[in-house]
Amino acid sequence: MTTSAPREVTTPHRKLPLEIPKGIAPTEFFNSPCNLRHLTRENGLLRTPEGFLLYRKAIGHSNLFDTSIIFDTSQKVLDPMGRPVRRDQLSREENIVFSRMTKVTLNYMLEKYPDPDQHLVFCGEASLDATWPLNKPGVPSIRMIHNHFMVFEKSVLAASPHASEDNPNLTDSGHNGLFLQYLSDVYLRFFEVLDLEVLRPIPPDEGRLAITSYPQGLPSWEILGGAASLEKGQFWKEYDLVLKGFLDFYRALFRLVAAEDTTIPASAIFPDQIEDALLFSDQFHQAARMLRLQVIEDPMFANEIRWQPAYKQLLYRDDKGRLIVTISQNSVGNAITELLGIVVRRVVDEKAYARTEQRLMEQLLELRARLVRYNLGAPLATPSWPHGRFVPTT
Repeated sequence: MTTSAPREVTTPHRKLPLEIPKGIAPTEFFNSPCNLRHLTRENGLLRTPEGFLLYRKAIGHSNLFDTSIIFDTSQKVLDPMGRPVRRDQLSREENIVFSRMTKVTLNYMLEKYPDPDQHLVFCGEASLDATWPLNKPGVPSIRMIHNHFMVFEKSVLAASPHASEDNPNLTDSGHNGLFLQYLSDVYLRFFEVLDLEVLRPIPPDEGRLAITSYPQGLPSWEILGGAASLEKGQFWKEYDLVLKGFLDFYRALFRLVAAEDTTIPASAIFPDQIEDALLFSDQFHQAARMLRLQVIEDPMFANEIRWQPAYKQLLYRDDKGRLIVTISQNSVGNAITELLGIVVRRVVDEKAYARTEQRLMEQLLELRARLVRYNLGAPLATPSWPHGRFVPTT
């Protein structure tokens, strides 16, 4: 019988075909316009007129299926701290395109991998606030709004070694423990105000994956109607509503931590709920006090705090085949996979990657053709797929 525990998966990749200049931190280089231009030339699959870029992950999490869509503003917004990192920073038109691209990609994954007993299918966004220094470990390699799409074989997960229980990404350096131990009830109660038709709240542990026992203690919603509901604009409105609720919660908490500030900003989406469920909650104030005292006493902890909203929002298929939405704070920079209890150890192994590359790329090119057919961008040529067909690297 398989033990339920977080897993550490080893994923091979090619050596990056470029050198990071001396004297610059990797994350600083990865966020440079130069690198983003190189990413497009080497791994770009498709670009929309708005600037959304579908690309092959050079250092991926899963070589079964792995791709990402970013809002590539790197050539027009040169300040990496000034680029959009959340959906609420997109225009209505940009948001519709991003949602449609997400829908088409997720539907493709569900079609290719229909059995929830065999494959874990999911996608997720993560954001990073603008006050986080680019050269700090844990900063996403590309600081722009993105959605990461992955599929893992459950047999591979089950055969993988258990991840360390104190892995900083799984524990969120203690921040996640604070949410679970002191804020879980308040957090869940705060989200009860959402006016939802397509998303149905479920107990936070009901959507746990049997193999990893994750996610843990987070607000979760089942998508009523499953994949068919992704075709409805109402679902995407509610998906955004979950994010907006999270942003209100996060800002209220860290204003209290930072300056014991209980004012409700005019921009709040749920001002009444902030007052009723949060500011009148003793648990909420207790957690804020604990954080505040730790920030004052521990400089290392203080340096890890993200004062502006940083989140991870996932859409995944659970063991029962249901589509589930969940959302978490993002305090350390842990990957989307770790919210589902999967730690990925990526290693350079050209031969091992070559054995999986053609199948991976055939799927990504097939997905690209579907996006083009739905008027969601124009194809890009690279040395590995110059004319829409994969050419193995020699």
